[in-house]
Amino acid sequence: MAPIKILVLIVLFAIVFSLGSALFHLAKGTGDSKKMVKALSVRVGLSLALFILLMAAWYAGLIKPNGG
Repeated sequence: MAPIKILVLIVLFAIVFSLGSALFHLAKGTGDSKKMVKALSVRVGLSLALFILLMAAWYAGLIKPNGG
């Protein structure tokens, strides 16, 4: 597996983990919304970084879209 694909998978797992952390803080119900907001902010930042990574990898020719 190419290193770029491994990096993409790691970032995807980090995004899912951050989303799960936000869900945990929401469901805990203690009113600690700062931790939930921080987890969601991390998720947005990771998603943006993943998008930029994918566009840069496509531009560099490291990945190719499966177009029809």
